[in-house]
Amino acid sequence: MSKLKLFRGRFSRSVDDKGRLMLPTELRSVLESRSESSKIIFTTYDGCIVGFPLPDWEQLEEAFYQLKNPPLTVRNFRRLVIGGAEECNIDAQGRVRLSKTHLEYSGIESELIIVGQGQKLELWQPQKLEEVLKQDYDVASLLAESGVDFSF
Repeated sequence: MSKLKLFRGRFSRSVDDKGRLMLPTELRSVLESRSESSKIIFTTYDGCIVGFPLPDWEQLEEAFYQLKNPPLTVRNFRRLVIGGAEECNIDAQGRVRLSKTHLEYSGIESELIIVGQGQKLELWQPQKLEEVLKQDYDVASLLAESGVDFSF
């Protein structure tokens, strides 16, 4: 049984004047392994652009639709994430076009950092990502409570 490939690592890239991003070969390979059509869905969350292979996105959407009578906070979150979702194709050169709305939300102008996050990837404005990564996280106990042993 083959194991699904996951997005991992960080990659510095730039967006051209038409809003196109050249995906690194490693990430295109993961996308192709997770989605027969190589389609990716981009949306916004946490101040960045988030990308999901189409099948993974469809599972996430289905989970949202299973919620009965969700509270206002969940409905608003759904408006941001599902309402902001855009399906993108990779062109022959390995590029995807990012929408102006997504670029404005994330603060990305030309330079960006792609961060692999397992089943998804994130596109960050470099200074925003730097601020996020500077934060002191004490997550060992939270991970342990969830059954993840992440001790060094």
